[in-house]
Amino acid sequence: MMVEAMVLVAALLGSGDTLSGRVADPDGNAIAGATVTVVELHRVAVTQADGEYRFADIPAGRYTITVRGLGFAPVARDVTIRGATTLSVTLNRTSLWVEPVTVTATRSPLAAGLSPLPTQALSEDRLRREQSVSLANALGSLPGINTLTTGQQIGKPVIRGLTGPRVLVLEDGSRLEDYSWSDEDGPSVDARLAQRVEVIRGPASVLYGSDALGGVVNVIPEELPDANNGPRAMRTGFEISGASNNAELEGAARVEGASGGWGWRVFGIGRLASSLHTPAGELDNTGFGALSGEAAVGTRSARGTTTLRYTRYGGEFKLLEAGGPASGEEGGPERKLSDDRVQFANEYLMGGLRLETKAQWQRHSLIEVSDTGVGAGGQPLEGTAFDLLLNTFTLDALAHHTAGARVNGTLGVSGVTQSNDTRGRIPLVPDARVRSGAVFGFEQASFGRVRVLAGARVDLRRLTADSNAKLGLSAQTRDYTAFAGNVGLVYRVGAAALTANVGRAWRAPTLFELFSNGPHLGEARYEIGDVGLRPEAGTNLDLGVRWQGEHVRLELAAYRNAIGRFIFITPTDSFVTLSTSPPDSLRVYRYQQADARLVGGEAALEVEVAAPLTLRARADAVRGTNRATREPLPLVPPARAALGAELHRTGLGWADRAYAGAEIEVATRQTRLNPLDIPTGGYTLLNLSAGFVRPMLGRIGRVDIAVKNVTNASYRSFLSRYKEFALDPGRNVVLRVSVDE
Repeated sequence: MMVEAMVLVAALLGSGDTLSGRVADPDGNAIAGATVTVVELHRVAVTQADGEYRFADIPAGRYTITVRGLGFAPVARDVTIRGATTLSVTLNRTSLWVEPVTVTATRSPLAAGLSPLPTQALSEDRLRREQSVSLANALGSLPGINTLTTGQQIGKPVIRGLTGPRVLVLEDGSRLEDYSWSDEDGPSVDARLAQRVEVIRGPASVLYGSDALGGVVNVIPEELPDANNGPRAMRTGFEISGASNNAELEGAARVEGASGGWGWRVFGIGRLASSLHTPAGELDNTGFGALSGEAAVGTRSARGTTTLRYTRYGGEFKLLEAGGPASGEEGGPERKLSDDRVQFANEYLMGGLRLETKAQWQRHSLIEVSDTGVGAGGQPLEGTAFDLLLNTFTLDALAHHTAGARVNGTLGVSGVTQSNDTRGRIPLVPDARVRSGAVFGFEQASFGRVRVLAGARVDLRRLTADSNAKLGLSAQTRDYTAFAGNVGLVYRVGAAALTANVGRAWRAPTLFELFSNGPHLGEARYEIGDVGLRPEAGTNLDLGVRWQGEHVRLELAAYRNAIGRFIFITPTDSFVTLSTSPPDSLRVYRYQQADARLVGGEAALEVEVAAPLTLRARADAVRGTNRATREPLPLVPPARAALGAELHRTGLGWADRAYAGAEIEVATRQTRLNPLDIPTGGYTLLNLSAGFVRPMLGRIGRVDIAVKNVTNASYRSFLSRYKEFALDPGRNVVLRVSVDE
């Protein structure tokens, strides 16, 4: 009913204005197949053979336009549309570029160089090369971002030394609520469904509330096709890939189309892999199978857009047991998960306001099967250890406004309602419900070379937990009120920008930290929560320098993140003996709180030495300290650095575009160890990559090949959960072929 009313109002308001133009290279040659996007309206046009594009029914106003072409650096332009407006764009063939626009740093389009928050993005091309079943593994090559791994199939992003519930993951701006705060789980999203992934390095609670204490990862899908009132259009594409180390096979297919004001897409991805191999041999029970995809439909009018999207992420992920399976046994534990999301997004222009609504329902099921094999006598060992079901509904209503050419901002309200159902023989956490609401504002103002951003937010949250005899809990309620704020500025001088940002963020304790009272067999310990835990509160100071020249790009950043009431787990002198056969004795670990501090920095440098050659370097380091005990925080990644080079060529006859690159990555030995940490040595890895683009089957074909750990080096990553009893994977050759219209 609401959609029908919007379409009727749009029709009554008129057909809107137009935007057209031409996209060409520096020599004036037309670029066909480039994508032009009106970011605020989610409108998309594709250039024709002559490089021309055209939008119809665009309401008069000021917009951000992005232009992307395969093999060219993307650009962003601000344009004011009134009547028949023309905008022609020149794209440069260069490997020295960054994503020109961020929508995550302010919840509205902003040129990436104008954000005081340190942001970075993986573009579609980088995602194509890096993508895996684990979102975190795709992000691990960015400065300041590491990966906490459970094999290759499960990973958590680690941003500036913080991970789990302190890093918030979004899909197109909506929160993902799952169990990725537990040890063996990662975010329930496949990066292959994204056009790009944007990352905020540092607190962002003022925009997103709890769990954005360490940073934000936003997985942004490609816009739906747009017929622009032209003839019906349909496109198809498919991809296949294989990896040598674990015999992984991946297949993906996409069908999409547009007609009139409607656009739609169906996208499916399947993955199947066997056990990993290290230089010392095979790691039993480390394979997986996963099936993910999306189906989306949207409609556009002269005044707004409406999109309905269904996304699924699911699979069975096997887990390596400490020391491997017992003698005479085959198989081992595995996790079965399914994550289903339905997202409704609507944007509508009303005078000088852009009203945005995002509603999402998410159902997340997680089951751990204790063993999937057979014992020496041939008896089945399978049994469900725990079964958790999380249902979440989130709603965001935003009003984006402008006041002249200098000031713009966003006012918003957010709400979350969630229920956790505990099933299976091991409860882990009690049945519980969460209700929360928030109101916030974020404003931006430009004063010549200086741009100032400021925001504030208030959150109210209620947690209600049911009684649970196995956990020794009575029914109880927790109420939280939290304030978050942020002030930042950017000072631009030519190609340079100086940034400063100070923010206050918060995080509510998880169910695990509050109420756990039982064995955590994956960690070989008995964990007891603390019902008296209070929310964490962080104050972050961030300073940065950016330089974006024609042939050089440089970014330096330093930060200090002071976290009050930091929640951590620590061993005790007590043991609990389980009634297993034979009896198993586990040390008791308890959750506690203390003030903590993290300081560190990142550096990234890209230099275009010559037209075909680009050199890249990056480095990051972080130091975390428990200020009460003076001990290091656990699982703080060691310092690392990487140096790489890449050659690019175009017009080779056999290929339209080709590249070849090499990178050396060095990780130091972490010498500041928490009592829970297991020390590992430093290591050096060599990675190679190559690929080309050429016509295939009358379409655009892309071939990418990568060789990870070329020398088959034996090493243990400090952030590997298998490091105590297994090496990291050895050499891996990945071949990927994709064909698109």
